[in-house]
Amino acid sequence: MCINYSNAQSTDNNSLNQKQQKIVTIAANTAVGNLEQLRQELNAGLDAGLTVNEINEIIVQMYAYSGFPRSLQGLNTFMAVLNERKARGITDERGKEASPVTDKGDKYARGKKTLEMLTRRVEKEPIGVNAFSPEIDIFLKEHLFADIFDRDVLSYADRELATISALTAISGVTPMLQTHINMGKNTGITEAQIQEIADIVEATEPTIFLKGNRGSADWFTGTVYVQPLVNPDEMGGLYAVGSVTFEPGGKTHWHTHPIGQTLLVIEGKGYYQERGKSARLLCKGDVVVIPKDVEHWHGATHDNRFVQLPSQT
Repeated sequence: MCINYSNAQSTDNNSLNQKQQKIVTIAANTAVGNLEQLRQELNAGLDAGLTVNEINEIIVQMYAYSGFPRSLQGLNTFMAVLNERKARGITDERGKEASPVTDKGDKYARGKKTLEMLTRRVEKEPIGVNAFSPEIDIFLKEHLFADIFDRDVLSYADRELATISALTAISGVTPMLQTHINMGKNTGITEAQIQEIADIVEATEPTIFLKGNRGSADWFTGTVYVQPLVNPDEMGGLYAVGSVTFEPGGKTHWHTHPIGQTLLVIEGKGYYQERGKSARLLCKGDVVVIPKDVEHWHGATHDNRFVQLPSQT
């Protein structure tokens, strides 16, 4: 199902800025171990103005959500990126160091207070999993919400931005994602920005098929890649199947097919429009059956990658 918050995102105040977008991609790719993409996002994050210490905080925080191995691999990748940039003569800003913790009181109570502030709910006693396993309750409050969240290199909103991004990228954690979405809203993250996070994370996920070669300007506008999967010769000339990746804003020209075409959407968001009709928003899982000789175009939205499997004769 397509959920479109484009109207809500029409003002700059409601959209994630460039630095926030890079928090999203760095957190998500660290969490799932997509190190090649992470390398690109780290460079982009530094270029967007994130400091070395801010990125370091994002990656370190990921240990609590995706484990030490992912966090350590993220830090290894970050060190390599910094060394490469230094060799190219780029000096990246180190940024603010975390302020010393002055509250010498009970760390569990300090973490509990931070959690209650984020949830806006007073916890009288641990419930659910936290009651079943007091150890995890201690780790969550002392290590995550005291040791990590109290470090002031990142704001609470930025930490929730990173957390929501990581949990969006990780499968099987929907209850935790919903909890942090609610916490994120309490720090000022909007519904539209949460949708934007989902769109960004989806756009940075590795594609199922290779992108292939750049599509011809005779057929496409913008950046489009075409990867043949089944050639007509292999099927007795009956049909062909390919994977077409439209980068944001990329689309086909108006065109027709002599026998018709079927589009299977496997990633992102885009549009399909027939001549004389309104454009239809498409999302992952949508199927479009195009009759023969019907003039149409299809392509990505302005801010989402769009991948489809066209089948045609």
